[in-house]
Amino acid sequence: MNNNFATLDYIVFGLYALIILGVGLWVSRNKDGVEKSSEDYFLASKSLPWWAIGASLIAANISAEQLIGMSGSGFAGGLAIATYEWMAALTLIVVGKFFLPIFIKKKIYTIPEFVEQRYSSQLKTILAVFWIGLYVFVNLASVLYLGGLALETILGIDMLTAVIGLASFAAAYSLYGGLSAVAWTDIIQVVVLVLGGLITTYLALDTVSGGDGFLSGLVDIYNAVPERFDMILEKSNPEYMNLPGIGVLIGGMWIANIYYWGFNQYIIQRTLAAKSLEESQKGILFAAGLKMIIPLIVVIPGIAAYVIVNDPNLIGTLGDAGLENLPTKSQADKAYPWLMQFLPSGLKGIAVAALAAAIVSSLASMLNSTATIFTMDIYKQLINKNASESKTINIGRLSAFISLIIATIMAPLLGGIDQAFQFIQEYTGVVSPGILSVFVLGLFWKKASNKGAIYGALASIPIALFFKVGPKGWLSGSSIGGFFPTLPFLDQMGITAILSMIVIVIVSMNENKNKDDSKGINLDNDIFKTSSLYNVGSFVLMIILAFIYAFFW
Repeated sequence: MNNNFATLDYIVFGLYALIILGVGLWVSRNKDGVEKSSEDYFLASKSLPWWAIGASLIAANISAEQLIGMSGSGFAGGLAIATYEWMAALTLIVVGKFFLPIFIKKKIYTIPEFVEQRYSSQLKTILAVFWIGLYVFVNLASVLYLGGLALETILGIDMLTAVIGLASFAAAYSLYGGLSAVAWTDIIQVVVLVLGGLITTYLALDTVSGGDGFLSGLVDIYNAVPERFDMILEKSNPEYMNLPGIGVLIGGMWIANIYYWGFNQYIIQRTLAAKSLEESQKGILFAAGLKMIIPLIVVIPGIAAYVIVNDPNLIGTLGDAGLENLPTKSQADKAYPWLMQFLPSGLKGIAVAALAAAIVSSLASMLNSTATIFTMDIYKQLINKNASESKTINIGRLSAFISLIIATIMAPLLGGIDQAFQFIQEYTGVVSPGILSVFVLGLFWKKASNKGAIYGALASIPIALFFKVGPKGWLSGSSIGGFFPTLPFLDQMGITAILSMIVIVIVSMNENKNKDDSKGINLDNDIFKTSSLYNVGSFVLMIILAFIYAFFW
């Protein structure tokens, strides 16, 4: 596809880039000649207000895998994929009330640090290495790949060039400034992301409605493909293996979401940088509210693209360009970039800036968290316990830079993935149930022991792999595969988590028959009390969620 960016688009995009870099570098500066401490660099001096936390949570979360990947899943299967967003709102409320108070009370920098306080430094190191590998080889690489794919489709630039450009942009301010630069630029990134995303959604719906606007377009796509607005899928639905009916409400979706929002360093790190627990909880509530509108930006465009592509009259209104790089069932992730090319001059620059904002903010967040885990949980623990503050920060910057180089090399190798969002969820799901089991029992069951946690985490891998080798899994082409069960991966995650918890309970009970573990957490009566604002806001969001699922059941 030819680069059809107009001069105005370049000006808009360039202005966005200059603002982000300028703000990032400005908040990164040393104040009054005072050298940054590790708390300044990794936890933004614990000074973030609620609105910055909420905006940064969404900016870190919404990336190419959502804008590109979830739109692709919307194209392939419909609205049901939005359950990841709407159930995330409910998960955030749970995390804010029950997990966050304990983390902040423990005054931790990283999630692995909590593992050390609750279990052992041995388990902390194991999980720290795992998380670094996951961030570099799965998260960073996939975000760069999907971002490169989008820019290649929209602007016609080479994939490798796009990947290097995105990586350089993220590195330009995040490596120097740390979490402060990431969090404060995220506020701008979210505004650009939502604005640009809504513009793309409006264009798609306006096209479907023949120029009658947003609401008319929504009604038209609902009438055109009502089956794609089912939130709870039947077994006969082709996407059932990805989104298994009622299992998305009471099954493995909880495992995926609680792991991601509760025990994921590059997400939870923002909440640990709050001025106070109450401020952090307000930030989480704000993020939960923003989550409610995200499907309009990341799923509805994919459904609209499906309607346009399958209606000769509609696709005819787009001219010859509409027939180029058409998204298909096997190339669903092309849906969002395909739509963006039809935006008028100026608006296209905003939309591409929104896409860049989603990609760069997530890259910056992942880089900062990778650096935090490596520096605080590996370098200072195993290599140089007495490192100075300046040495610690420089190691953080170096580790982030090396991680980015590795991910940049890996990204182009991910070509050929169909629905990238589902791919990331499924393969992260091999390890997340065991880790979630370790944390949940560690937080709320005093008898959970270090040995039990290690055995449970290790056992979760072969349990998860057991489900992966079946007729729809890794050995699908062999006679061996037929002997293994075939289950949707979310159901696999739920069963794996339950079995992992059973292993932890059995081993821990054998160790601590008549006593609590020496590192068990004492939870006082007041620790889970929340403000009236948090309670009322949570109640309102739950009512809205109940209405959505009842309407689109």
